[in-house]
Amino acid sequence: MPKFAGPDLKKEFDHQWEVISRGAVDLLPEGEFEDRLRESIKENRPLRIKQGFDPTSPDIHIGHTVGIRKLRQFQDLGHKIVLIVGDYTAMIGDPSGQSATRPRLTYSDIMKNAETYQAQFFKVLDKSKTEVHFNGEWFNGMSFVDIMELATKFTVARMLERDDFTNRMARQAPISIHELFYPLMQGYDSVAIKADVEIGGTDQKFNLLVGRTIQEAYNVGPQLVLTMPLLVGLDGEAKMSKSLGNHIGIDEPAREIFGKAMSIPDELIYTYFELATDLDQRQLGEIKERLSRPDINPMALKKELGETLVDMYHPDGSGKQAREEFERVFSKKQLPDEIPEVSAEDLKRMGIDRSKIYLVNLITKNNLAKSNSEARKLIQGGGVSINGKKITDPDYEFNLSAEIVLKVGKRRFLKVLP
Repeated sequence: MPKFAGPDLKKEFDHQWEVISRGAVDLLPEGEFEDRLRESIKENRPLRIKQGFDPTSPDIHIGHTVGIRKLRQFQDLGHKIVLIVGDYTAMIGDPSGQSATRPRLTYSDIMKNAETYQAQFFKVLDKSKTEVHFNGEWFNGMSFVDIMELATKFTVARMLERDDFTNRMARQAPISIHELFYPLMQGYDSVAIKADVEIGGTDQKFNLLVGRTIQEAYNVGPQLVLTMPLLVGLDGEAKMSKSLGNHIGIDEPAREIFGKAMSIPDELIYTYFELATDLDQRQLGEIKERLSRPDINPMALKKELGETLVDMYHPDGSGKQAREEFERVFSKKQLPDEIPEVSAEDLKRMGIDRSKIYLVNLITKNNLAKSNSEARKLIQGGGVSINGKKITDPDYEFNLSAEIVLKVGKRRFLKVLP
């Protein structure tokens, strides 16, 4: 980041502020954020921009990338990105927005999930310009005295100002003591890495502001706070979440990303373009104008969105291929070019008798459903077909005498060879 002064300083500040503030909900404290950015540019001192991620489930979805893409914008402006992988905070679980205490994960489960996070961060960020820390680096070495010292830095009264805690108390729902430590631990992460700015979703605002208090208590300059909107999931109701199954994973196959994009409610098309893609203001304005026209079918814009999302996380051209396959399979009722295959020998290794194949078993053994109960629901709901014929009997059995194509849901296919 070169030094700037005079008119050049103003020009660079205006440019950076436009990029940083684009799409943001909060930039706090007001005024101080601008002053610190201007000072950073003037003194050629990159800001340290922090965001934390708790690996409570494997894989990053595009809801996570709303913040990660903002980090990339800071990175492109010359600032330093610091990612915190919450191997210790994940064992508590962030209580933000929760109506009940989260189930606790084992450390081994957390670390297994963290492996996928580390690989997927850099589908968006420049790895060579990014610091990654596990907060176990500092929490693992803290004594009980250190933890008690941290606990003195914040009051119970202020902690209970959180809406989620207040609502749970009003409903007489339990709040575990360990949940109160989560904002303190997240704040201490900012102490440990000397964060200048912390990014999070709007549901994180309380935690991010606690970080300022904790930093000041440890004589570290208080961080600035930037919040981004929460991306609503495919159901059109709840925040995108893997646990709710309303997500699009960035590591999913191209056809899966595209197919899921087609299920986005029409009223969220613009929001997804705005929060989940890199379109500039002019392009977003064109999308908004087209959506307002009665002669434009929203499906056409969904297909553009699907192509864009696929190309962001797969090689260029993958979006066009995924679109063509979708149109072939769903619009023209044809089969995809590539379908996984299993042979009679494969069935035998799975413990499936080809002379009497139980359909539910075939589906679950080939990972087309998570459980027998899910497979039965799919069948009963009309979501399963064999060679184009819908099967609705959950106890359906058949003899494999010829090649079949099994379709489960909208996008899962399996070819079974005799």
